[in-house]
Amino acid sequence: MKERLGKAGNRRGWKIALAVAMTFGAAWNIAGAQTAPPAADYRIVGYVGDAKPLPHVSAQKLDVINYAFARVDAKGDVSFSSPTADQTLATFTGLRKINPNLKIIVSIGGWGADYFSDVALTAATREHMADSVAAFIEKYDVDGADLDWEYPTLPGPGISHRPEDKRNFSLLLETLRARLDKLGAAHQGRHYLLTIAAADGEFVSGIELERVSRSLDWINLMTYDFHNSLTPTTGHHAGLHLPDIAPSDDRAGDKAVAQFLAAGVPAKKLNLGAAFYGRAFAGVDPAHDGLQQKYAKYVGSPSWQELVASYIDKNGYVRHWDAKAQAPYLWNAKTRTFVTYEDPESLRAKAAFVKAKGLGGVMYWEQSLDRNEELLGVLDEALGKH
Repeated sequence: MKERLGKAGNRRGWKIALAVAMTFGAAWNIAGAQTAPPAADYRIVGYVGDAKPLPHVSAQKLDVINYAFARVDAKGDVSFSSPTADQTLATFTGLRKINPNLKIIVSIGGWGADYFSDVALTAATREHMADSVAAFIEKYDVDGADLDWEYPTLPGPGISHRPEDKRNFSLLLETLRARLDKLGAAHQGRHYLLTIAAADGEFVSGIELERVSRSLDWINLMTYDFHNSLTPTTGHHAGLHLPDIAPSDDRAGDKAVAQFLAAGVPAKKLNLGAAFYGRAFAGVDPAHDGLQQKYAKYVGSPSWQELVASYIDKNGYVRHWDAKAQAPYLWNAKTRTFVTYEDPESLRAKAAFVKAKGLGGVMYWEQSLDRNEELLGVLDEALGKH
């Protein structure tokens, strides 16, 4: 994620290619903001990558900031590679002055992050990582940790992996949960959060879903990147449902939720994922305005800012709406370019789905890709937070 470091790939293989353009630059402006009311029933979790300057974050519009990323080494020590991490986390925790209910979580891992398998292998390294996590939680006064291991038992981009990952991931999370509970007991019974990011389909073959859910406060479902540079056709990269012309084994948000529910994960522990960026394909076969067609070249991942500025009903790109999938897409007949993305209409559909299924809320990647918090504002309104 982050570049969003590879959130899910296609069912035909374990690989994922994700190069989300990070266009940080908006200044923070928290002067004059009012204290937010208590959080609503549905949570909004936003990933925010480290950058200088940081994007603006309206603390009243979301419940959780997932700071991305920290990394773990082979010994189990968790550290921050960014030289501005201390300042960034201080800025995030400072937003509690505006919204006392805001939670700050440090996300560990991301696409390409190694050593999870090695650390999860023994009780000693699991405990060492748990102690390291507890130490940074105390140091920075954050509210918990989010693990983004992509993916247990799978090779990913050259990461260490082994069949034992399936059981060891459960043991790692149980060790972390016990350590965070011990830390909380030393801080007047404070509850520290433990969450994970997870993809659907074959990417959960290496996870004991029901067991790990017992250790977790919630799971951030990466219900995006269903179609990307390694899938053989175009398609909705964050579609809520399958379009009529999609094969039955294609991926969609509702199918991901059903898979996790069937495995015994409580609905309230699931956050449906939303993407503040698109996927663009060139040299696309023109049938169905480029939807579910073969393509010649994958050409990028425009942010919502870029989509509004240069793509949507501009420069030959015509917006279409797939009522079955509840997803928009763009087709440029002249250049034969297809763009899949999310917009306010699709996000309202996802929010309605969250309510209908009794899910925990929505997670999105990533704050800097929005334009003046337009998409975040839609989620905030649609989930009844303001």
